Amino acid sequence: MASGLARFVEVGRKIVCVGRNYSEHAAELGNKVPSEPVIFIKPTSSYVTEGNPIKIPHGSTNLHHEVELGVVIGKTGSNIPESSAMQHVGGYTLALDMTARDVQDQLKKKGLPWTLAKGFDTACPIGPFVPLEKIPDPQNVGIWLKVNDIMKQNGNTKDMIFRIPFLIKFVSQFMTLDVGDVILTGTPSGVGPVTAGDVITCGLTDIVSMSFNVAKD
Repeated sequence: MASGLARFVEVGRKIVCVGRNYSEHAAELGNKVPSEPVIFIKPTSSYVTEGNPIKIPHGSTNLHHEVELGVVIGKTGSNIPESSAMQHVGGYTLALDMTARDVQDQLKKKGLPWTLAKGFDTACPIGPFVPLEKIPDPQNVGIWLKVNDIMKQNGNTKDMIFRIPFLIKFVSQFMTLDVGDVILTGTPSGVGPVTAGDVITCGLTDIVSMSFNVAKD
């Protein structure tokens, strides 16, 4: 199964994202800590792999980085009990939830969905598939991001508000999780802007890392 999951970017049907899942990140954006997961979707067309640039989307002058642990679904399921949720995890990945913050703020003020701010082309830079054995405890993994070699985000997945088994249970109550789907589990504090010419480097401790150049669309 793991060898097939290495192609999750091609076979997955959706990217399910969890917003505000680290309390310090919620605070830095002036948001309340949620009482249940904040869920939104990115289209799989927003994937971009290493070697290709992150493009600043149309109409945005405030593009933010958000580094995240991605959970790759390895077994299809719906209404998954929390007690067996980890049996549906096929592996992990490293991801960026790129956010057009100015566009998002405008949409939020109007009470509209965030889709245009979160789902544009190259909004989901994605790393390689990471087998389960490489991350024996996904709730205790360092997660970091640098812009132009300056550390901007440096957190740990132990600080998630909602942990992975609960997220799988919660999401699968509403939508079937299919093989190759990815759940982005939220970002630690330190998010901030990038501009054309910047280089983003990020990683999960020393397990996996990736680097992307930022370019104008």
